[in-house]
Amino acid sequence: MRWERVAVAQVAQINPRPDADDRPEASERVSFVPMASVSELTLSIERPEERMYADVAKGFTQFKRGDMIVAKITPCFENGKMARADGLPHRFGVGSTEFHVLRPSHQLDGGYLFHMLRAPWVRRAGAMKMKGAAGQRRVPAEFFAELEIPLPPLAEQKRIAGILDAADALRAKRREALAQLDALLQSTFLDMFGDPVTNPMGWARSRIGDLGDVITGNTPARKCSEYYGDAIEWIKSDNINDPSFTLTNAEEGLSQQGRRIARIAPKGSVLVTCIAGSRSCIGNAAIADREVAFNQQINAFVPGKRILLWYAFGIFLMGKDLVQRASTNSMKGMVSKSAFAGITVTLPPLDLQHRFAAIVESAEQQKARMRAHLAELDALFASLQSRAFSGTL
Repeated sequence: MRWERVAVAQVAQINPRPDADDRPEASERVSFVPMASVSELTLSIERPEERMYADVAKGFTQFKRGDMIVAKITPCFENGKMARADGLPHRFGVGSTEFHVLRPSHQLDGGYLFHMLRAPWVRRAGAMKMKGAAGQRRVPAEFFAELEIPLPPLAEQKRIAGILDAADALRAKRREALAQLDALLQSTFLDMFGDPVTNPMGWARSRIGDLGDVITGNTPARKCSEYYGDAIEWIKSDNINDPSFTLTNAEEGLSQQGRRIARIAPKGSVLVTCIAGSRSCIGNAAIADREVAFNQQINAFVPGKRILLWYAFGIFLMGKDLVQRASTNSMKGMVSKSAFAGITVTLPPLDLQHRFAAIVESAEQQKARMRAHLAELDALFASLQSRAFSGTL
């Protein structure tokens, strides 16, 4: 079915100015939403803060229930940071200046617009329209204003949004089950070994460098294009930020020639972010479930005979503060190879490590089945999304 196509600006306000007749009183409580409170995974506002309106009336983006907020700065936009403000605990919201606000008119269902904007083709088109210097590129408001979308009758918009909401809810349940399993493993680690930072169980301690090999990554010369190819993945810190315990797939790889001068982490290593633009990212860790090359922002730990892989990963996962304490005091944050190797960690008996590893491996098998089902649900959602906006749903 072919529907009329309209520019979003015809059916929604883009960054509407606060209405003088409909704004909070100075003493009214509002929901404050920093960028970190918008999840690109759930596409929702999580744990908004409460502020007095007088304290945030200037210098922030204002919105209200029913609006949609969309991150405009890289990489937040490309990562899909957006949310509907339907569930705000207060009538009004105030947030980061890096949000665009879209307010649907009576012709446009908010749920329909939400699913339209999260479509992959919209994100790709927006990324191509970004302006600004590297690292500070932003999607301009004009992109959304001029974006043409199909506009079926309102009842059909609601039907489409309802179908996509239902399909998305199935995916959310599966992701929640995965998150609960991860949380169970973390609590199991604490039950068996205690906090690795405070060591309440009094385990012996040993330097990381005495428990295995530490390798710092590198970057083959960019001017030599022959170093780059598809012989081996080249991991960056972005591949360590996923909720998964293992590395995500690298977007860039090295050739056989590049591999020869690269630093390689064998399968069964733990890769840890040791240089980052934000100190909060220092100490992020993931397991290499295949052989990979990696850059200089990362140190790899290859466990020796006295420490098992899963226990070593648990140390970094639950004891992230150990790595951050070894960081320089600069805004950027850096943990050198020697500082990383010098971190002391708890070392319980191997038999206890083996018991923990057996529990983790059983849970990982369950997670693999869940991820396979989630992949099927993702494929179903993508199919429904494509059909919905082409008029064939």
